[in-house]
Amino acid sequence: MTNTYSVTKWLTGLVLLLAVSGGGFYYYHTTQEKVTGSQETVAATRGKIVSSVSATGTIKPVNAVDISSQITALIKEIKVKENDRVKAGQVLAILDDTTYRTAVDKALYEMNNYEAKYRRINYLHSIGAKSDADLEDALLNYQTAASTYESDKSDLEKTVITSPQDGIVLGEPVSVGTLVTAGVNDPKVIMMIGDVGQKMVKVKVDETDIGKVKIGQQATFTVDAYGSKSFTGVVSKIGQIATSTTTTSSSSSSSSSSSSSSSSSSSSSSVIYYYVTLMTEDPDNVLKVDMTARVSIITGEKEGALLIPLAALKTSTSGQYVTVLRENGKTDNVPVTVGLTSNDKVEVLDGLQEGDKLVISYTKSTTASSTKKDSGPPPPM
Repeated sequence: MTNTYSVTKWLTGLVLLLAVSGGGFYYYHTTQEKVTGSQETVAATRGKIVSSVSATGTIKPVNAVDISSQITALIKEIKVKENDRVKAGQVLAILDDTTYRTAVDKALYEMNNYEAKYRRINYLHSIGAKSDADLEDALLNYQTAASTYESDKSDLEKTVITSPQDGIVLGEPVSVGTLVTAGVNDPKVIMMIGDVGQKMVKVKVDETDIGKVKIGQQATFTVDAYGSKSFTGVVSKIGQIATSTTTTSSSSSSSSSSSSSSSSSSSSSSVIYYYVTLMTEDPDNVLKVDMTARVSIITGEKEGALLIPLAALKTSTSGQYVTVLRENGKTDNVPVTVGLTSNDKVEVLDGLQEGDKLVISYTKSTTASSTKKDSGPPPPM
C-alpha cells in the first residue's frame, strides 16, 4: 500500500513538472521577436525630379553698417530711434564738443600768430634784414600751426555723426551720456543702419554638398515666424574658405561578465562648412534680422527623367545596381548609372528602361504573441 502511494505521488509530481515546462516553452516561443523578410515590386517610371541641398542660415540685411565715432567723447544727443528711416547725410547723433572747440580756438590763435610773424619776417627778408634760414623757420612754424588748426577743426566736425546711407535704424541706439571711443579694433557702436528692402541669407553648407552649389541657383526657405510659408532666393556668393569646423564624437563600451571588466572606445570626426549667400527680396519687411532660415537650394531639376525609388538602389564593390524581376519570375542584379537624387527618388541614366520591374527587399521585426485566450495554469490531475 505504501509503495503504491509513493509511485502515485511520484507520477503526479512528474506530470506537474512537465506541464510547467511545457507552459514556459509555449510562452517563450510565442513572445520571441521574429525577423521576417518582405519584398516589394515597383516599376521604373518617368517623371520630374528635383535635387536639392538643405542647410540652415540667418537673415541679414544686404547693406548694413555699424555707426561708430572717429573720436573719443560723450554722447550729447541722439537724433533718431529704433526703426526710424534715415537718409544719407542725416544727423544721427551729436557728441560733446567742449574739448574740441577749445582746441580749435587755440589752434586758430596760434595759426594767426605764426602767420603774422611769417609776414613780418618775409618783409624783413625782402629788404635784407633777415636771412633765408629765418624765413624758412617762420614759414615752417606757420604751416605747422595751420595743419594743427585743420586737424582740430576736422575733429570738431566729427562730433556731428551723420548717416552714410539710406536705411532703417536697426536696434536701439546707445543712451545719451555714453562714452564712445575711437579705435580700429573695437570701436563703440552707437547704432546700426541697414537697408532692409533687400535681405540676404547666410547659410553654412557641409563640405560634402558644397560642390553641388553654383552661383545663380534658385532656393526656397522658411522661417519659424511664418510657419510653412515659403520664401525664395538666389545663390549670389559661395565662400572659398571654411567658416568653422564642428567636431562630433561617439563612444562605445563593452563589458565581460566573466572578468567583471569593461572597455570603451571613442572616435571623433570633423565637419567643415562653407558660407553660401542667398539674395532675397523683402519689400514688406516681414523677414527680421537674425531670424533662422531653413534653406533648400535647388541643385538640379529635370522633367521626364527615368525614376526609381531610392530604396531600390544598392551598392557593392563593383558599383551601384538594382534587382530586376524578369518575366520568367527570376531576378537579375543589373548595374546602373544614376544622375539626380531627391529625398526618395533617383534618376537612372543607363541600365534600365521604363516599365522594368524592380524588387525592393527589406526586413521587419515583429514580436509574436499568442492570440489564444489565456487558460490559466494546467488543470489539476
